[in-house]
Amino acid sequence: MPKRPVPPLNDEDIALFRDTIGCVDPLTVDFLPPEGPSRSHRRILETAHFSDADINPLSDAGAEPIEQGEFLSYLRPDTAPNILRKLKRGQFSVVASLDLHGMTVDAARSAIHRFFQAERQEIRCCVRLVHGKGNRSERQIPVLKQMVNHWLPQRDDVVAFCSAPPHDGGTGALYVLLKRR
Repeated sequence: MPKRPVPPLNDEDIALFRDTIGCVDPLTVDFLPPEGPSRSHRRILETAHFSDADINPLSDAGAEPIEQGEFLSYLRPDTAPNILRKLKRGQFSVVASLDLHGMTVDAARSAIHRFFQAERQEIRCCVRLVHGKGNRSERQIPVLKQMVNHWLPQRDDVVAFCSAPPHDGGTGALYVLLKRR
């Protein structure tokens, strides 16, 4: 599509713009660093090396085996069924994402706890957890997927979750709806 020339701004438009945005301070940085993980993701990765069992007592016992490619979903019992339908349809905006690829089970548990603490807001919010499909694990068993499916219902802040649509990770990722603080 050919670009249309942009007409120059007149003095009235410039004055309106300046009145709208108010006073600003110029940036003192000469360059922008390349885009990396979000602040909350970096903070999680920096602190995910130790266990926080006292703060995050999620049990591993009784985790049900999961097949590769299996679609996951959960809805807290005291929640309206239309919430899960909306989540499956992608009607909640994803505000943040956490990639668990390459983490151990303990590191993933800790990272999820810290990520949820950082992302919970005053309103319900939807986040994406990328647990992977288990293609590179021993016997191609999706270990993190199995554990995430077992941990999330144990958390009081999780309202619902479901496997993401194919364009957002498919059965290797989850949309998780968190309740307000």
